[in-house]
Amino acid sequence: MFNLKKTLTLAAAATTLVAAAPAIAQDTGATIGFIGGFTGPIESLTPPIFAGAELVVKQVNEQGGILGGELNLISADGACDATAAAAAADKLINTDNVTGIVGALCTGETIGAFNGSGLSGGVVFISPASSAPALTTLEDNDLVYRTTPSDALQGVKLANLLLAKGITDIAVTYVNNDYGKGFAEALEAAYTAGGGTVAANVSHEDSKADYRAELGNLVASQNLVILAYANSSGNTILRQAVESGNFTTYIGGDGMVGDDLLTGIDAASVDGLIATRAGAPSGEAVDIYNGFDSDGFTANATYAPQAYDAAFLMALAIEKNGSASREGLSAALREVASAPGEKILPGEWSKAVELIKAGTDIDYEGAGGVLDFDAAGDVDGIIVELTVEGGKFVEKGLID
Repeated sequence: MFNLKKTLTLAAAATTLVAAAPAIAQDTGATIGFIGGFTGPIESLTPPIFAGAELVVKQVNEQGGILGGELNLISADGACDATAAAAAADKLINTDNVTGIVGALCTGETIGAFNGSGLSGGVVFISPASSAPALTTLEDNDLVYRTTPSDALQGVKLANLLLAKGITDIAVTYVNNDYGKGFAEALEAAYTAGGGTVAANVSHEDSKADYRAELGNLVASQNLVILAYANSSGNTILRQAVESGNFTTYIGGDGMVGDDLLTGIDAASVDGLIATRAGAPSGEAVDIYNGFDSDGFTANATYAPQAYDAAFLMALAIEKNGSASREGLSAALREVASAPGEKILPGEWSKAVELIKAGTDIDYEGAGGVLDFDAAGDVDGIIVELTVEGGKFVEKGLID
């Protein structure tokens, strides 16, 4: 999803799932890190995403552990901000000595964390949510991967969806960062190529209290697209747009898909709001993963499937690599994620370990679908439509 924002009130506070032993020095087991925006503009989206990674750790340890010991997970708050994420990564990489990192979530956060300590430390990052096209061209020595599709795809799919619904003109406002800019550019290119008209296109800065001036420049269309974050500018702009009475249709991307988006807004006034996010195809792997849903875990939460896949792949790569060393991990990741190999589905940790020990190639098929990384560390994917119904987001299905 995401590239996201600024909140400077932290550096790198964290939680530890299982006791945090240094990953490189330990004789058995391994430790991985997680960086996400536990505070800031996506703070309501981050805990369910983190829960996807936590579930993997639980399953691995219940099925015999990793490298003959426990898999440990340490989380750090990147606040969806490059500076805060760099501090978080420094702690995880240079103090906690994690083998690899699941994260970050926002694209700017991931780039800041990786450039800060990841590149020099030779650390593999697998982001479940950084969707901006900027990640594709990052100079990363084949260390940065993502389990969610790029917004180059999401922008096209959103354009196709709007045109299919007969929406032929839109006004767009996007948060002024890698996520918003990349998403808006992809949307505008595909939408205009399909015959639609972008009547206005206005960037905005995050975390402001008042966006009425920006909204005044967007009234050329009654169909308002907001590419921002549920806990920050997305909520404020949507609330003030509703108050203005100048718009009839509201549209958002993955960063808007959170219950906090509707805080302080009469749900009836935004009923039918259209949004998109990464989804998953039908099939056995997805069915198995969805079966993990419980009171403590929402399997279909935004980016939770992608976080589960990122953590499972990281664990598989460490086991395949044969040690908690960072060296060789990227090559091992590509081996366990791609054909040929015997299929490994969500939850099948003990089966995977047995095959790896036997020297058999494996190919993980995850909660978000097939995860064959291309040369840039990107994956193909699918995008789904959601709408707001009765004050809640409801998934409607895949977008052609």
